[in-house]
Amino acid sequence: MKIRRDPENISVSGENKKEESFFDIATLVRSPCCKILESISDGVFTIDSRKRIISFNRAAEDITGFKKEEAVGQYCFDIFRADICETKCALDRTIADGVPQINLPARIITKSGDSKQIRLSTAVLKNEADQIIGAVETFRDVSELESLRRRVERCFMPEDIVGRHPKINEILSFLPDIAESESIVIVEGPTGSGKELIARAIHQLSPRKNGPFVALNCAALPESLLESELFGYVRGAFTGATANKAGRFQAADGGTLFLDEISNTSLNFQADLLRVLQDGRITPLGSNRSIGVDVRIVVASNAELSLLVRLGKFRQDLYYRLNVVKISLPALLERKQDIPLLADHFVRRFNMRRERNIQGLSDEALAFLMDYSFPGNVRELENIIEFSFITCRGPIIELDHFPRELFRGRNPEHPQLSEALRSEAEKIRAMLKRYPNSRPDIARALGISRTTLWRKMKKFGIAEKDDET
Repeated sequence: MKIRRDPENISVSGENKKEESFFDIATLVRSPCCKILESISDGVFTIDSRKRIISFNRAAEDITGFKKEEAVGQYCFDIFRADICETKCALDRTIADGVPQINLPARIITKSGDSKQIRLSTAVLKNEADQIIGAVETFRDVSELESLRRRVERCFMPEDIVGRHPKINEILSFLPDIAESESIVIVEGPTGSGKELIARAIHQLSPRKNGPFVALNCAALPESLLESELFGYVRGAFTGATANKAGRFQAADGGTLFLDEISNTSLNFQADLLRVLQDGRITPLGSNRSIGVDVRIVVASNAELSLLVRLGKFRQDLYYRLNVVKISLPALLERKQDIPLLADHFVRRFNMRRERNIQGLSDEALAFLMDYSFPGNVRELENIIEFSFITCRGPIIELDHFPRELFRGRNPEHPQLSEALRSEAEKIRAMLKRYPNSRPDIARALGISRTTLWRKMKKFGIAEKDDET
């Protein structure tokens, strides 16, 4: 980009002094053509020759979390904290050779400490003498697109695990070390708490990430089929075995084998699994030859394995062979502060998948979720949001958009209210006493529309007045 002095553009005349460079770039970003940058969805910032930020548009504020006032005048690497800043800085390369960098992948750390996947492009700013006096960088947040892609490809990363609860933070901080260790991992947690998500994240962070990730739900198969599914079989091993078939252990060779619901297997099967873990070799059904396999094992259970050992329902020797690293996931009921984060995460995901623009949940809907027990944990919350995308036609998900079975045992028109909702209901009742004959006055006093007032009265089971004026 060259800078000229005319009504629409500003240029540097004469010698290229540092003071002039700073002044003219600053003037440029205040020009009418650059005000357009405030209306676009891509983040844009410009720097001078000393790599100090000169401009910072609104989208850059939204993506990084830094306000323009905080960013301008600072070194770009102190604000735009990308993983390529220290060793592969795109701006350095652009300024050095004048060649733009296009659509480079990077990851930044926002002001709040969150990690975001971005794509960035850079270009130089030049004066009339064709001298480089600064650079511009554009970037966009592709975190949701990447998350959706990983979900489709079933290759999850730690950033797909949403939550700020101390237990979740502890797991996330320890996850890279666990992944690098190659040790067997037990993931315990209630159904729907995200055990497979953790297992896939371990695989993606491990040296085996380019190898296969093979998952098997042990509770879904009877013992006879489970053995043939895991270890494979040879032709003639049983009626119907017309050809050799490799098992899941062979399919996962060089990668990770995830055995879900390991607690539901029989003691006999557990003995066979123990032998494989000790020897690193499997014997397909009907064969007398063993095969070596290089597989990392991650198992999951919705029951506490140590308790099952004490009850005689799980082999002690297998438990001690598996129990190298244990990750215990809390139920959603134990991490209620994560419900708003998870709900917002699922809204964004379904917005992208369904090409919708739902803005979020109403206060009543969110308050209901905060009071709900979530027997199905995170998976149930995801299903609730997905159902709401079917029933919701407006910009906000309301309580009425939730599945009716959530209110089982409650009056669906008057569900059990949280403290916040009870307070809101009392305010409406108080206004009804003050303005018994005028619903418009009640709505104005509460700062809501008449339609919203009617909806809230219906939801809270408050008798309506037909004699409004």
